[in-house]
Amino acid sequence: MVIQVFKYIFGFILAIAILIGGGFAMALYFMNRVSAPPPKPIYANDQPLVETQAPKPKSQTPKTNQASLEESSSTPDAQKTPKQTPKPEESPEALPPRAYKARVTWKQGLRLRKEPTPDAERVGGAAFNQKVIVLEESSDNDWQKIRLENSDQEGWVKSGNVAKIDEQDDTQTTDDTEQQ
Repeated sequence: MVIQVFKYIFGFILAIAILIGGGFAMALYFMNRVSAPPPKPIYANDQPLVETQAPKPKSQTPKTNQASLEESSSTPDAQKTPKQTPKPEESPEALPPRAYKARVTWKQGLRLRKEPTPDAERVGGAAFNQKVIVLEESSDNDWQKIRLENSDQEGWVKSGNVAKIDEQDDTQTTDDTEQQ
């Protein structure tokens, strides 16, 4: 009889231990799932950047034809060449070594910081789709030092919030705005 009581108590304690252990394991599992950082979101404005670059040459052709129809007395090729030629000549002189032109891709814009830390003092901002010049990257590649184009304002921003632009795309965009 004593053995049966012992078996009953031992079984009861074992059942409680299994329930507590299972609950603890389940709590750890859910805490790890909840605390894991989510994957980087893809916003609607991320996809159009790729799509808008491809159609530009198609939309460029009609604008060029309109410009040539309006200015039929002079040669449009001679007028286009001076517009496109100064841009590449200005770029190498204005850009420091290893720097490149980029656009802000973060829809809410960016905060410029004095140092490459989230707690650093704010020294300005950059709007969405604004042209910037990436001057350097931090040693851990988490931050980029940028300068606003046509400005002396510089600061650090989180990496991944600007996209490099080609010189050719840059001149086409400039030509589009000049024709309008």
